[in-house]
Amino acid sequence: MKKTIAALALSLSCLYMSAQQTWDAKKNPTVDSISTPYEAKLLPARPGLTTAQIFPVLGKYESAAHPDIAQVTITLDETNKGLVWVEGLPQGKIKAMLRQSPATYKIPVQQTTEGKAVAEGTLIYDKESNTLRVCIGRPYNTADPAQAFAPVTEEPAAAPKVVKGKPVKTTKPTAPAIWMYEGTRIESATALNQ
Repeated sequence: MKKTIAALALSLSCLYMSAQQTWDAKKNPTVDSISTPYEAKLLPARPGLTTAQIFPVLGKYESAAHPDIAQVTITLDETNKGLVWVEGLPQGKIKAMLRQSPATYKIPVQQTTEGKAVAEGTLIYDKESNTLRVCIGRPYNTADPAQAFAPVTEEPAAAPKVVKGKPVKTTKPTAPAIWMYEGTRIESATALNQ
């Protein structure tokens, strides 16, 4: 019985001492010999994307073709990252919804805060040329959004309908006027302290 108690006390003390020691993989020669060849092959983590890289359309634009529009500003909505606000257009402050990342937006039919009705349209930003193109008055085409900027072809005039020898006037629903804007990004220069 004394031998059992002594063996139990010895095993408990060894267990207690081993629990207090911490195992460090860097001090273990086996772990070190296995991991050493792979340390040089590890790639550093990429830095996170900035807001300007995720949403390249954000910024300020100016146009030589529209001297009456001083500056167009596009900002991100605070609550919904899929919405941007376009300010500076004659229609007023309008919203655009992201449809194809990173820079194709649909302008939905809306009423501005100034009370102006805005027809459906398309907003596209070209990263290579830093140009913003806005078309209001043509519906957004999900298959080819850039089609909104194609020139309009005139439809041939249809022959008037004749009922009992008298021409019948047909009224066509009036399409909203097409309004286009094209501008280039205003690059903001940052000062460097040297």
